Amino acid sequence: MTASEQQILNLLGLARRARQITAGEGLVLKSIRNHQAKLVFLAADAGHSTVKQFINKCNYYEIPLICRFNKAELSQAIGQARTVVAVEQAGFAKRMIELSNDVEETTK
Repeated sequence: MTASEQQILNLLGLARRARQITAGEGLVLKSIRNHQAKLVFLAADAGHSTVKQFINKCNYYEIPLICRFNKAELSQAIGQARTVVAVEQAGFAKRMIELSNDVEETTK
């Protein structure tokens, strides 16, 4: 895991402590529909139907989606077992997206 990926997970934990995330499939879908979600994390090892559903929803509502981490990494970052997590605070989401773009540039 790169330093930027670890920073993203650390920020996710910080966002949880600040009560700026929603976790769990039903709550995240509601957050997306209500335009509250600014960024969605989906576990890379999630089920096929779950992946398809969240990719479609995020594309339709134009919400960035990150599928870089597995269930264990996401769950450890937020302290509860979850497959899908939405970040609802714009500042956290913006920084996580910047870090994600840094990771993609360094792996190319």
